Amino acid sequence: MTANNVDLAAASIPGAAANTSGTIDTNPPSTSAPLFTNATSSPPPYQSHPLGPLSAAEITQSSRLIKASWPAGTDCHFKAITLLEPAKAELVPYLTAERIGQSPLDIDRRAFVVYYIRNTHNLHEASVNLTKNTVESNAKLGPFIHANADGEEIIAVERAVLSHPDVLAEIAKLKLPEGTEVVSDPWIYGSDGVKDGKFYDDKRLMQCYLYMRDPKNSSELDSCHYAFPLPISPVIDPATMELVRIDILPTGLDEKVKPLTPWQAVEANEYIPEAQTLRTDLKPLNVIQPEGVSFTVENFSELGRLIKWQKWDFKVGFNQREGMVLYDVHYDNKPLFYRLSLSDMSIPYADPRHPFHRKAAFDLGDAGAGIMANNLQLGCDCLGSIYYISSVLSGSDGLPIDMPNVICVHEQDAGIGWKHTNYRTNRAVVVRNRELVLQSILTVSNYEYILSFIFNTAGDVMYEARATGILSTQPVDLELSKTPHPYGTVVHPGVLGSFHQHFFSLRIDPMIAGHGNSIIYDEASAIPRDPELNPHGTGYIVQKTEIETSGGFDLDSRKNRVFKIINPAVRNNVNGAAVGYKVMVPPVQPILADSDSFHYKRAEFADRSIYVTRYAEDELYAGGKYTNQSRGGTGVRSWANREDSLKAGDPVLWVQFGINHIPRVEDFPVMPAETIRVMMRPVNFFDRNPAIDVAPSTQAFNCSVGLNGPSKDVEGQLKGLSLGGQDGKPSECCASHTGS
Repeated sequence: MTANNVDLAAASIPGAAANTSGTIDTNPPSTSAPLFTNATSSPPPYQSHPLGPLSAAEITQSSRLIKASWPAGTDCHFKAITLLEPAKAELVPYLTAERIGQSPLDIDRRAFVVYYIRNTHNLHEASVNLTKNTVESNAKLGPFIHANADGEEIIAVERAVLSHPDVLAEIAKLKLPEGTEVVSDPWIYGSDGVKDGKFYDDKRLMQCYLYMRDPKNSSELDSCHYAFPLPISPVIDPATMELVRIDILPTGLDEKVKPLTPWQAVEANEYIPEAQTLRTDLKPLNVIQPEGVSFTVENFSELGRLIKWQKWDFKVGFNQREGMVLYDVHYDNKPLFYRLSLSDMSIPYADPRHPFHRKAAFDLGDAGAGIMANNLQLGCDCLGSIYYISSVLSGSDGLPIDMPNVICVHEQDAGIGWKHTNYRTNRAVVVRNRELVLQSILTVSNYEYILSFIFNTAGDVMYEARATGILSTQPVDLELSKTPHPYGTVVHPGVLGSFHQHFFSLRIDPMIAGHGNSIIYDEASAIPRDPELNPHGTGYIVQKTEIETSGGFDLDSRKNRVFKIINPAVRNNVNGAAVGYKVMVPPVQPILADSDSFHYKRAEFADRSIYVTRYAEDELYAGGKYTNQSRGGTGVRSWANREDSLKAGDPVLWVQFGINHIPRVEDFPVMPAETIRVMMRPVNFFDRNPAIDVAPSTQAFNCSVGLNGPSKDVEGQLKGLSLGGQDGKPSECCASHTGS
């Protein structure tokens, strides 16, 4: 079976469980309601699975139950309707039974619902039991808790800002060219704790940064408006669309704000291809798999997918906040990971001047990796033979939204996996490294993140993030364009790209060789010179430290500190060591905002490379459940500070990695992708190289093309293309052995 001939056989499984928090309403709405009107007695096309993403029917059922629990006419503005995953204690036996072919006990399916009463700041979260068709809990949340933005709301804010007479009056002072199109980028409003008159950030707000399209080509909808930042920033209440105030931006080298003056003309800086003189010397590079792909895809639920490739098998889910989630990851039927996901992101900006000091994006919690996911396209986002996974998410009206092609699945060559040449016989054995890639791309206003889980034939799992898109720019006085700026880089005349950091938090819930894991770290240290033990001063040893209580930890290259997940109850057959996986983390500078700042308090994961906590239900997001205008105290740093004992053997590893982005001129008008990767690699897990049984690489299999023909000139060589080797003969490597 290949991805072009997908097995649609369904697994027969149900489920999910709840855990909500908040202050219960004094007069809570009714929690009973009839079945939604289009319910039918015919069975669904797939039996429910506890990990299957919510279907369109389940999203509709959830929103109708919530609406029915309120008086008629109550207008609910839904922020999230997503799967509420079962408690681990329920799910582990279920997955175990499923894997050995037994019928698991049914688990009720539940939905987690977050919603406002429209045009108010009254935020609620609810648990809906889809199996029993009831609302199990419905809580109104307290002050300083705000839900994410959504597409409908952002468009409404843009329109409200750009039509408000006070904003238009300020724009008029710039005396922009006639016909100019002004563009608004609404930003989640970062908390700063400041209370000034009627203004306070206890209410949910949006800070809008204004730009304009190229005034010489204002009809071009894809014009790079970030090349034309304007010094006007309205603040608006997205619930009532009330204009709270208008900030005038500092445009010099300090915090001083000057009166608005007429705009000074600068040239455009476009990224669209029709604005460029495109190079013509790149020939096609095609990825071809003439016999089809090596992976298979099955439906374990209506929208959940079970992928099998080489010796790997795992379930793929998709939700509004995290986007792609992997469950029940096994290699050669050996358990490795219970759940893997990108838990959170934080992008704190470094300009300390008002209002830039509040600029801190939490793209997952403030928007959502799922709802912002791109519709991936053949030949553009993914090359080769591609299987696409689509999903369904919820809109602000509580109705389902189709999300086509949010994940692409494909194989790629990753260079040599292993090789050895016996110099005595000149025989080389070479194995290519093949990777299976699951990729999703999200666009959050100006920026793109290309996010991938990657598996290979040697038992490695990688998580890769690529950052691209367009800098969030701000205006700087034109005469300062060639003056070094303390808070950023001038990337275009009158355009400042401010310094900022990107932090990603990968959540690893392990089950290496089963549950009951421990987290350790190894450190290498030199042996003191000793006339007997180390007479030449060359020796060093490796020491192991077990992490016994939850906490935060740093990398240390001077000691080669390496964190490992081990199973102390399972030993390697060769050397008796506890089987494990090591986590190879790229170093990242911790958050530079000080510990009393709201940047630091909110980004609870940005100060340490590693956090280890004891597993607890409802602790999925490193920055806390609600990051919009959050104030800290609800994320991974707070959980780690409980100093829970890890002796129970159920740790969760939170891995932080990222970029300190000091913008370059080359990052504008669009940034070349910058890549960072975390690797999880087996350590004493297998009895030998797990890729030893991969067939060696041969010319007959790979069909490479040799360009070194008999002619000495390049043109002659290109005309005399041959398949492999010198002068069309097989290379020594390929001639000396065979393989598939």
